[in-house]
Amino acid sequence: MAQSLLNPSSVSNSSTSLPRISSTTSTIFGSKFKFLESKQIQLRLSNFESNPALRLKASMDAPALTQELKNDTKKSIIGTRSGGDLFNKMKHRFLNFKEDKYLKNVEHYQNLAKSQAPKFLVIACADSRVCPSQILGFQPGEAFIVRNVANLVPPFETGPSETKAALEFSVNTLEVPNILVIGHSCCGGIRALMGMQDDGNSSSFIRSWVVVGNNARLSTKAVASNLSFDQQCRHCEKESINRSMLNLLTYPWIEERVAKGLLCIHGGYYDFVDCTFEKWTLDYTGSSSKVESGDVFSIQNREFWC
Repeated sequence: MAQSLLNPSSVSNSSTSLPRISSTTSTIFGSKFKFLESKQIQLRLSNFESNPALRLKASMDAPALTQELKNDTKKSIIGTRSGGDLFNKMKHRFLNFKEDKYLKNVEHYQNLAKSQAPKFLVIACADSRVCPSQILGFQPGEAFIVRNVANLVPPFETGPSETKAALEFSVNTLEVPNILVIGHSCCGGIRALMGMQDDGNSSSFIRSWVVVGNNARLSTKAVASNLSFDQQCRHCEKESINRSMLNLLTYPWIEERVAKGLLCIHGGYYDFVDCTFEKWTLDYTGSSSKVESGDVFSIQNREFWC
């Protein structure tokens, strides 16, 4: 409707259905209206000038209104920068958790405060879209979780890292019976790995980390060089999981527990584009020497959840 009122052609078309008004009447009416409007404006201005109280009120109100708007704008900017609104939402989520979960299971949480005995060590990507507790329903105490870029496991002989510390603590102290390495679709870390140049900038923290998965990159290039870059990345997302599973066997205390049947190593792939999950388990039949020689390991208990 607003468009038809502003469009001159629409006005001329719609006027045919209205009573016609002579141009003389229209001119006289317009002149009278303008004259009256002019007199009213002059009267309002004269009243304003002759009344100091009105002038004072106007001079006080305008800056106050402007200042109020500025203050509101500042509050909005400060709230956004400090994350005030975000933390208010977080506060409500925490209070809901306390009311719906904690207070209804106080004994369970008090037991967790004394000790933990998780059934899984989960190694997942730091990507905000693939929270393991959210997609797999892990409850407090069920999984010891470490997250890093591209869910990589460095081999034993490389330098220290938080992932290695998590492996040592969860396997040797907590004695978890399962390790689950979870990769996912559209992984930025894997894209960085696949796009990495051999003579790239070694000062990049990202490159220095994702190079841990270089074997997966080379393997992908060898078998999928005829595919598009996106397809190569998808292939490498799964291949890097397998390589991380192999890297786990380079840790003597992990390999020992796997050989004794005390520890199982699993792989998982979450495709959040169509919300599917693929899971498989390492079929351990050799030793770390085989892993070092680059032998391909076999898998078992492969499942596809959709």
